[in-house]
Amino acid sequence: MAEPEMDGAAWTAAAPSLVRAHAALNRSNGSDHGGGRTTTANGVDHPPVDGVLARVRTLLPDFTGALQRVAEQVLADPAAASRATIVELAERSGTSPATITRFCRAVGFDGYADLRLGIAAETGRARSAGWTVDIGREIQPSDPLERVLAQIMAADTRAMHDTASLLDLGEVERAAVAIAAAPRVNIFGASGSALVGEEMQFSLHRIGIPVWAWTDVHNGLASAALSRPGDVALGISHSGETGETIELLAEASSRGATTIALTSFPRSPLAELADIVLLTATQATTFRPDALSARHPQLVVLDLLYVAVAQRTHERSHAAFQRTAQAVHGHKAAKDS
Repeated sequence: MAEPEMDGAAWTAAAPSLVRAHAALNRSNGSDHGGGRTTTANGVDHPPVDGVLARVRTLLPDFTGALQRVAEQVLADPAAASRATIVELAERSGTSPATITRFCRAVGFDGYADLRLGIAAETGRARSAGWTVDIGREIQPSDPLERVLAQIMAADTRAMHDTASLLDLGEVERAAVAIAAAPRVNIFGASGSALVGEEMQFSLHRIGIPVWAWTDVHNGLASAALSRPGDVALGISHSGETGETIELLAEASSRGATTIALTSFPRSPLAELADIVLLTATQATTFRPDALSARHPQLVVLDLLYVAVAQRTHERSHAAFQRTAQAVHGHKAAKDS
């Protein structure tokens, strides 16, 4: 028996939050149309067919009640959802056809037919590319390493694809321009995000960017307090809810620095604080929950940002590479003649 649906008043109250989250995803898809829609040369408007499941996963924290149950049902078995009628999906999720229609609009589609088309296209590509191998299956203690490797590769490949679908290259461009011109760049992160930040610091340092990665909150706050307009602060947090990272980015922002957030949640406190938001997607596996599985997508986005900075500082970067390579050359093991 279906649970009570969200009434009109509750839907009206929840709608603004979903609209804001949807708008953030539209920006990440580089589109001015609702839901990342595109218009072909003959003027026909089409819904997005790329990154549909990543969009649903990203919006999931903003859904409640019936809409949340629909989202969970779609994510649990996308292939079945792409084949189900609107009545069948409503029954499986314990909701109603009206809720399914509201869900479609919340994720950027005009109706259920468009949603089914988007999911079918995405799951079809995943199958043809081998991304669906064992994704979502629990890794068992007795599993052979060959199977574990295939599952990790499939999950990471899917996460990379979803990240590419979510990422707004215009935001990457803005971030690269700001970093290339910045007198000072601070990078903030905690735990695993700190390791990712240190990797970015290493890369930017090699091309002559004045950059520091801070893991100690006191030292980070001191550096953030010295920020000035033109400086850049990058905060890294999968959830976007890490208190220390939010505090550090807020301090830098209050001093006039341009702030960048790298997160998986466009409606998170960190994202709402930042001037520029770079989104990642994750695909958790056994022993690698979302926070751990976010590392590779984060590194891919930061690698792209690093290369974009190097492109915009080409002469300086090239000279810096030559000088740094020459400086460490004598410490490399001699090759056999």
